[in-house]
Amino acid sequence: MTAFRPLVSIATTDFSAVTRGRPVFEDGLERAAQSGIGWVPANSSLTPFNSIADPNPWGSSGDLRLVPDLSARYRTSGTGAETPLDFVLGDIVELDGAPWSACPRGFLKHALADLAERAGLSMIATFEQEFQLASVGGTAAHAFSIEALRRADPFAPRLAACLAEAGVDPEMVLAEYGVDQFEVTHAPTDALQAADRAIAVREITREVARLLGRPATFSPKTSLEGVGNGVHVHFSFSSADGAAAAYAGDRPGGLSDVAGAFCAGVLAHLPAFLALTASSVASYFRLKPHNWSSSYTWLAERDREATLRICPVATLGGRNPAPQYNIEFRAADASANPYLALGAIVRAGMAGIEAALPTPPLVSGDPGAMTDAERAARGLRRLPESLEAALSLFESDATVGSWFEPIVKQTFVGMKRAEMAALAGLSPEEICARYRAVY
Repeated sequence: MTAFRPLVSIATTDFSAVTRGRPVFEDGLERAAQSGIGWVPANSSLTPFNSIADPNPWGSSGDLRLVPDLSARYRTSGTGAETPLDFVLGDIVELDGAPWSACPRGFLKHALADLAERAGLSMIATFEQEFQLASVGGTAAHAFSIEALRRADPFAPRLAACLAEAGVDPEMVLAEYGVDQFEVTHAPTDALQAADRAIAVREITREVARLLGRPATFSPKTSLEGVGNGVHVHFSFSSADGAAAAYAGDRPGGLSDVAGAFCAGVLAHLPAFLALTASSVASYFRLKPHNWSSSYTWLAERDREATLRICPVATLGGRNPAPQYNIEFRAADASANPYLALGAIVRAGMAGIEAALPTPPLVSGDPGAMTDAERAARGLRRLPESLEAALSLFESDATVGSWFEPIVKQTFVGMKRAEMAALAGLSPEEICARYRAVY
């Protein structure tokens, strides 16, 4: 048997939500954690189609370091490959170790630090992620069925085992509504680790699926008429003393004052930051009314078309509702970088807290069936209906713009416009096919 010298990839997930990196020998990982490995500014202008946006603010000059965070290492030997899948997520820094303004992970870390300092809150989060396996043909299995799960065997148990071995703390791998569609959930944790786990879930899922001969895609739309694949971001808060801070049983929906203001900020600024949570052209084929996805700025209890859904709490068996209480953000998919998406939610929510916004009204019913006056009275606005429209709002909004240095905003917008240009002239089905291959 060939003896392998173990490799560990040091990785970052870029603005196109593609995880890229460089390997080091495992015995050199500690040294890399001190000095980092080389990285290039223009890598942030890579599109999901592996072209560098031209023009971009960085050009061919400049150097950075990618420093692994050893607490964000994910390793599993159970994927079926000859060698373990082993990677460490890291932060992009300047050569002297100072944070680099365009590091997505740094963006989330800074937002969470501000939330703790300015609002006295820590965020607890988890990501639910939907994806599809390549079809084996034949008659589709029933949605949510045992058959749908077993037809892909040993995919689900192998994936669950690999995620557990890697420290992702999976809760469930289940067959979903769509044909060959699955969902993975992990246990709630602190928000930075939740975003790290979102990346780990994607990479481990893709490897397990590929080695079983049925590649996985997290694309938001694999075909125009098929179901969409969403990413649902669940969040709640704890106070400085560790107490649950999102729940107040005597208030509408159970939202505490601070959680209500946070939700109000998210809804107020969502149209302008939607490009950070639904980041592809295909994302907007999914965000439509009556599609079990978001289409309006909307807070509701237990309604899966709301942008912000207050999730149910179970008191069965005497369970305490406060620790399990959480809000689900549904206007996201895997074309979005998890650090940017969650960081934007935090920034928008903080803006709501600092403006002392009142809790939005809880809406029931179908916003699409309401008159314009009824929607306006409830504060409902239609979300942007294309990536172009979402980018225009992102560029023009002063509040959202203040979250980024101008060069970072220019990088993101330039990369996204290059991505759209690469799809010019393609039909919606052809666009779905391009993204299906990418994600």
